[in-house]
Amino acid sequence: MSSSSIPSTFLKNVLNNGIGRYVCQLQRITFVFCKQKGDSRGTRDFIENKLLDFTNNNPGVAVYLQPRNNRSPKLVAEYLNGGRESIVTAKMSEDEINKWLEHLRGRSGIKIARIRKPQHTENPSVQGVWHPFTNKDSSLNKTQFPIQELSEVPHETTTTDKLLEIAKKLRETDVSMKE
Repeated sequence: MSSSSIPSTFLKNVLNNGIGRYVCQLQRITFVFCKQKGDSRGTRDFIENKLLDFTNNNPGVAVYLQPRNNRSPKLVAEYLNGGRESIVTAKMSEDEINKWLEHLRGRSGIKIARIRKPQHTENPSVQGVWHPFTNKDSSLNKTQFPIQELSEVPHETTTTDKLLEIAKKLRETDVSMKE
């Protein structure tokens, strides 16, 4: 697809998702399949072998099975925000269906869109966008890296080192008292 055919938007987030805990945005998943058609073999195998594991791991997701004669198989996902997504699973293996199901489970339900800018605000700042050199000395902008003094790791005596010194002094005093 060309970039002109994909709608563009600013980056959005599902705010207050559970306020302190994660809430899966997938509300219900529907398996539409045919009982006889060969295209539905992977879907039928998934339902027989792996569907119970999925439902046990995701108790908040309602799972529906719709056998439809002479229809191609598909997964229909419905999200908490009202979004729907459908994936045709014809001639897919049960592992591929499992991957698509995990993909749908992890999505938020918002339509995929091209992002205009990596950051956006409704209240732009006069100071500009933060970057790593915002509060640093301006001489760093002119310096050739690597700098030896910035490369050295400052070594502070740790509590373990202090305890080892105290133990060493105690041993020395004990040895000198015994003599």
